[in-house]
Amino acid sequence: MVFVDGWTGKGAITRELAQAIKEFEKDEGITGFDPEIAVLADPGSCVRTYGTRDDYLIPSACLNSTVSGLISRTVLRADLVGPDDFHGAKFYRELAGADLSVAFLDAVSARFPHVADAACAQAKELLAADRTPTWEGWAAVERISEEYGIHDVNLVKPGVGETTWVLLRRVPWKVLARAGAGRDLDHVRLLAEQQGVPVEEVDELPYTCVGLIHPRYTRGATGVDGKAVTR
Repeated sequence: MVFVDGWTGKGAITRELAQAIKEFEKDEGITGFDPEIAVLADPGSCVRTYGTRDDYLIPSACLNSTVSGLISRTVLRADLVGPDDFHGAKFYRELAGADLSVAFLDAVSARFPHVADAACAQAKELLAADRTPTWEGWAAVERISEEYGIHDVNLVKPGVGETTWVLLRRVPWKVLARAGAGRDLDHVRLLAEQQGVPVEEVDELPYTCVGLIHPRYTRGATGVDGKAVTR
């Protein structure tokens, strides 16, 4: 069994998966699962199996269910999902007219013959390289959380995919953009402008950008230590 995801953010899912497998093996007496996640992009540098460590926009992060068979992210609510059931999902039939799932898959698969040789060569180079996770992303998130007075890493959403989600579905406070990111962040700047969210350019950022959620707009009203944002 292989666990697959689109990209890594700060690495929280990587840690949660490892812990969940550990608890499962202890409770069920079934062993042998590899807690490693395979991802397309690993900008957080927290896994060994990845296509790239560059931080780029994966279409499903922006177009969501309209390129994913009109299926939502997983749903876990006691009123909808039983204690022993699999996690649920919503089917967005009202978006059928905007569904691009098949076109998206066709466009991607049509490129396979053109990149096959290069992909094989790059895979060999990658397998021979040192792929040890450095957890550089997690360290950056902790630093940003303290520097900006948020005091809660859950309110720091690193990477272009997570930042896009913050701007589309959360209440964003500000966006940190890596200096010189250029056109890679055109859509982020547009979404931020539409919502009146400031974009601050910073140096030495391992991600293309980072979205910050203000504690004022979260369930706890402040960071986990009770401190309010000071910056």
